[in-house]
Amino acid sequence: MAIHFQEHQDSTTDLLQPEERYNNISPSPTQDHHCRRLLEILSYISLFVGTVASSLLSRFYFQHGGSNRWLATLVQSAGFPLFLLPIFLSPSSTSRRCFNLPRHLFLLSLILGILLGVNNLLISCGTSYLPVSTSSLLLSTQLAFTLVLSALLVGIPLTFTNLNAVILITLGSLLLAFQKSSGGDKLPGESWTQYYLGFAATLGAAFMFAAYLPVMEIVYRGVDSFRMVMEVQFVMEAAATALSATGMAMTRGDWKENWDLGPTAYWIVLGATVLSWQLCFMGTAGTIYLTSSLHSGICMTALLPINVMAGVVIFGDDLGPEKLVAVVLCVWGFASYLYGEYKKKEGDVIKGHAENKGVVDNVERKHVSVDAAVENV
Repeated sequence: MAIHFQEHQDSTTDLLQPEERYNNISPSPTQDHHCRRLLEILSYISLFVGTVASSLLSRFYFQHGGSNRWLATLVQSAGFPLFLLPIFLSPSSTSRRCFNLPRHLFLLSLILGILLGVNNLLISCGTSYLPVSTSSLLLSTQLAFTLVLSALLVGIPLTFTNLNAVILITLGSLLLAFQKSSGGDKLPGESWTQYYLGFAATLGAAFMFAAYLPVMEIVYRGVDSFRMVMEVQFVMEAAATALSATGMAMTRGDWKENWDLGPTAYWIVLGATVLSWQLCFMGTAGTIYLTSSLHSGICMTALLPINVMAGVVIFGDDLGPEKLVAVVLCVWGFASYLYGEYKKKEGDVIKGHAENKGVVDNVERKHVSVDAAVENV
């Protein structure tokens, strides 16, 4: 492999020369540290702000008369041109032009983008039929799915605390499914059929997004820089936008028909929703690349109490006993996972194991080993 890199310096099929890839990620220890720290801070801010704002604004659209689920799907990815900003501002090597992705990575991004569009449609269906507090609780099950799928796809070991978190979060979701007796969680004028349709759609979205996280971690192991991460995300969002735009064109519905706040507020809400979803996706991509898919899922789950309480305060969602117990179970499961990770990290320190900080560290260590092999040759 090292000889292959050395002998084919002019080949466009090679993603990047090992020396250039390593220097691109880490030009100097001090510069790399500050650059990475800045990217981490920006990714966390984007993830936290985008996750909370996107869920609230999406529900706000349906709360005030919006009815086109394809439009609600479209705004989740239509802001993909905003990725051009981090793409052109991020440093990169001189050997690869902007948007000159390898063909296999480009095709993979297109396929994942179409699946992302399906996931966005499921989220729109769930948001239209469920209170934001309920949909947030159901989406928190993605942590349980992510734990299992990360173990299968990425090789993260399952521990007792991890399994305990999966069980507790799953129980919280089941509790929401069987709260029909209270009658207080349905939206006004909604049937139980619509409620359970939204319930199933949201669980489906949670599972698909949980699969998306470890799959993207695997994809990002083959990139050469943060800019390339944004390029992959750009292609995916464009494919998702094409899917949702096609669905919207086929429905041909009057999606402003029942809007009750006027045209100015309508376009402001749509614009803010587009921006918030792009912040969410940028933050997700950044945290996966700089840390791990599991850590990204944990950060989203940590926002659960904020989303639930915001739904109660802003939209007047019912906070009955079943939902309160579900919140407790989800927070308990989340705390169980954090405790398990703390004990694992404590044990690694005692044993002297090196800390694995994220996908970018694995990529960097691989480049170092490739460089060493090239030098030996």
